[in-house]
Amino acid sequence: MTENMVPIPGGTFTMGSDAHYPEEAPAHRVSVRPFHMDRYTGTNAEFARFVAATGYVTLAERPADPADYPGAKPEMLVPSSVMFSKPLHRVDLRNYYNWWIYVAGADWRHPQGPESSLDGLAQHPVVHVAFEDAQAYATWVGKALPTEAEWEFAARGGLEGAEFSWGDEFTPGGRYMANTWQGEFPWQNLVEDGYEGTAPVGKFPPNGYGLHDMAGNVWEWTASLDLPYPYAAGGGRESPRASGRRILRGGCYANPHGFARCACRFRLLPTVRNLFMGFRLARS
Repeated sequence: MTENMVPIPGGTFTMGSDAHYPEEAPAHRVSVRPFHMDRYTGTNAEFARFVAATGYVTLAERPADPADYPGAKPEMLVPSSVMFSKPLHRVDLRNYYNWWIYVAGADWRHPQGPESSLDGLAQHPVVHVAFEDAQAYATWVGKALPTEAEWEFAARGGLEGAEFSWGDEFTPGGRYMANTWQGEFPWQNLVEDGYEGTAPVGKFPPNGYGLHDMAGNVWEWTASLDLPYPYAAGGGRESPRASGRRILRGGCYANPHGFARCACRFRLLPTVRNLFMGFRLARS
């Protein structure tokens, strides 16, 4: 059950940051119990075995329920997922519709749209998975999504207060430590190994606990609901104060390095799926 997992010792650490985004503050002390965590994010090969064994259909592969989208045109309710559409000129980035589009036929099997495939991507992170898809896979393998406190503690790899999972310098000695945006424009990823999208898992150095890709590559779903800090380490799953959004961690290949910080939080509705989001699992 713990094959390809690493033991995380547990302990007390400073979670969050007072120096960056408001949702990361206040920095506060949190304790987590020992647990195991997957060495890598979930891959296409692993998810394919799950689907073959169970017949599971992801949210992106199902038609949308008209009751959830009153007034939507029927042609918009087909199976689809969100993809990035690079603007041809400067746009208002506050309007997501300027650079995100729903693409019919985009899903985990077709990560770049309906004409794409998983050829050569078996060991890349699975993407276009919504929260319930990640949970379904976790149940099948007898694991669970980590809380965000567990995730951040594990990401720090024993480095108390460090900005990144490997320390405070983004490129120590000029070396890239994660698959993050290094291009001239967002979503143009040109790191030293030439990845313009996801990289195979494990291509970048592990942190102090032996975990790979705790920064960059894909955002990772956690079990935690979107709650303001501080709250109990195991909390966030059920609360009347929660917005219904779930927390993702780690940043992705399309983000600048600020999103690769250990304390960075990202909040999305659990039905959202796109080509920048995946997961890794934990086990108590």
